[in-house]
This record gives sequence, C-alpha cells and structure tokens, in this order.
Amino acid sequence: MHYLNISFSYKNSDLEVREKLTYPNEKSVEACLKKLNSCKDINETILISTCNRMEIFASCSDTSSAKKHIFEMLSQRASLSVKELENRADIYDDSSAIYHIFKVASSLDSMVIGETQIAGQLKDAFRFSYDKGYCDKKIARAIRSAFKCAAKVRNATDISSKPVSVASVAVSKLKSTLDNLDGKKTLIIGVGEMSEITAKHLISANADVYIMNRTKEKAQVLADECGAKVIEYGKLDSAVNEFEIIFSATSSNVPIITNDIIEKCDFERYWFDLAVPRDISCSDDKGVNLFTVDDITSIVDENKSLRENEARKAHGIVGRSVVEFFEYLDTLNVEPMIKEIYQKAYKVADIESKRAVEKGFIPKEYEAQARKMAEQTLKRFLHDMTKKMRENSTEPKSDTISGMMQILSSDDLKSDS
Repeated sequence: MHYLNISFSYKNSDLEVREKLTYPNEKSVEACLKKLNSCKDINETILISTCNRMEIFASCSDTSSAKKHIFEMLSQRASLSVKELENRADIYDDSSAIYHIFKVASSLDSMVIGETQIAGQLKDAFRFSYDKGYCDKKIARAIRSAFKCAAKVRNATDISSKPVSVASVAVSKLKSTLDNLDGKKTLIIGVGEMSEITAKHLISANADVYIMNRTKEKAQVLADECGAKVIEYGKLDSAVNEFEIIFSATSSNVPIITNDIIEKCDFERYWFDLAVPRDISCSDDKGVNLFTVDDITSIVDENKSLRENEARKAHGIVGRSVVEFFEYLDTLNVEPMIKEIYQKAYKVADIESKRAVEKGFIPKEYEAQARKMAEQTLKRFLHDMTKKMRENSTEPKSDTISGMMQILSSDDLKSDS
C-alpha cells in the first residue's frame, strides 16, 4: 500500500490553470472521485478543490499506474497536455505525501500561513469522500493523524494566534488602498465561508454592506447574522454600476460579471474576485480596479515573514508527527498477529480443560474454572512477549520477528491424545 498526492496550487500554477482544474460543486467532485477509483491500482481517494489548490490524495497499490491514470484524467478535464500537467504538479508519494498532507492541514502550505479555512476545507473533502464510499480506513488514518498534527502546531506555536484568511487579506488590501471604509457602499456576491468572513471584516470597518445571492433566503440568513442588507440577484446588472466596492466569491462555472453589463462610472471602483473559476471578466478600459486571489501577494509575503520563526517550529512538529504516523502503521501490522496468537492460546486452554475432564483429572463441574485458570496462565506468559513485539515493531528487525511469529502461529494446534 502506498500514499500518493498530486498537487496543483498557487505555488506551481497560475489562476488560469487552476480554473481549468477546479471542481466547483459536489456533483463534479463525485464524478472526479468515481473516475479516480475506477483505476484498479487506486484504492481510496479524496479531492481538495479550493481557490488556491486542487489536490488529489490517494491510497494505491502501484504509484506509477495511479499517476498515469490521474494525469490522463486531468488532461481531459483541463484540455492541457499530460506533459504540461506533469511539469507543473508537485508529486509526493509515501512519506513525502504524508508530510505534505500534514503541512496542508496545519496551514503551512497555504498562501496565508496560519489561515484557518484550510482545515475545514480538508475536513469537508474527507467527509464527502468517506460518506460516498470513495475512501476508507487507509486515508482515514492519515487524515485523523493530520488533524492531530495540526492541533499540535496550533497548541505549540503562535502561527494561528491571529487567524487570517484570503478574505481577510483582501479586506486588508482594500483598507490599505482606501484610508477609510466608513459608510462605503459594498456589495458581497455569494454566501459561502469566504463571503461570511469578508462581510464580518467589512462591517467591523463600518462599511455599508449588502449581500447578493441567487437564493435570496440564503442571502438573508447571512445578512441577518452579520448585520448587513440584502439586494436581489436580479439587480446585478445595475448594481455593478452603483457599488464602489464589490467582493465576489460564488461557485459559478462561468463569470457572472462581464463587459457587456459594466459601464464607465465617474467614481473609482474596487472589485475583488475571490472565486476560482473567476466571477468577473472585465477589460482594462472599464475603469475598474480589479483584484484576484493572486493579486494580494504583498500582504501575504508580509504575513509569511512575520510568522517565519513560528513556521520553523511548526515544520519540526510536522516532521515528528510523520515519523509517529509510520510507527503507528507498523504497529497495525503487528496487532492482527498478536490477536491471532491469543485466539490460538485460548483455543489450547479450551482443549486442555476438556481433556482434563475427560481423563478424570478434574470433576466436570470445575471445567469452567480450569479453563479460566489456563487462560490466565497463558495471558501472563504471553504478556511480556507481545509487549516486546509492539515495542520492536518500528525497529529494522521487526520484519524478522514478525516472520518468525507467523511461522510459529501458522500450524494447527492439536491436543495430544
């Protein structure tokens, strides 16, 4: 069994490429997982698809075959050659795949180090795949350990002491551009987590915030929660020419704001497209200051430098957690063997207690007590042996020990006549 991770992120792919590789809704995610698991060498998969990354994390029996299947599938999806995708992707297998997924869970691989969204996105990706039957124990073990690692990072470092996200960085970018947001008329399109974070930051800056969504009821829920107002989605065409500030983060497959509805205005407009694929398609001659998720690097770089020392500590924790994870996997190889040893020992106790009754060594009414005594004797005898098997399961000699124990426990146990 091997672990494999193929990653396309802001580190190796620009926004245009990430758009082609995005899976924006549950229907498309499930279709992807189904195709992934159709490969005979892929056992389990999860798909992480966010504004900054698209990653496939898999358990497989043959990494070469699995990689070939994945890149051919993504090539069809993105209309890009296999060679280009292979040259762009970060590819991790076995220990490096576990190290990477632990980094992702701990927000060390995020554009904004320490951001809090990725843990929830990873958890949602795993839960969706697990509930639909596309992953099971092998990936579950890795993801559970990844979250334990992330908890250790949070508790032992200050990397997330001031939680940030792409949305909060975008608002910071706006604040650095406009000295004062007090009373500024602002439109937020979409009601996802990105929109919620944006709304809360803007309202705390005293902006005049409106929420727009295709489903008005959902817009109303977010507006009530944040203290904003709702505007009908049908008024989008006019709203784009009335609002000075727009933040858009929907799951649409195509732009919802295009040149044909954008008019020139006599005031400055600042629009933030936080969606992948992009929500806004706007030419330069429209007089709009447009920022995408890839245009906030200055604040992101500042965030990285401020957290650099804490990140070094966190990487050490991740490294130790990876070692612990593989030690844990080694113990799983030993446990079934130990269980079998005890089961055969109890079978011997049952055989010998019955034989003692049949031979007249003890009365029939004491058979249960005799069996119990035999079981306790065998448990005491086996305790130190099995304890050492567990302790030595991570040592190089463990394979030899395990092999010998398998040979010794493989013969059928029969009582002497």
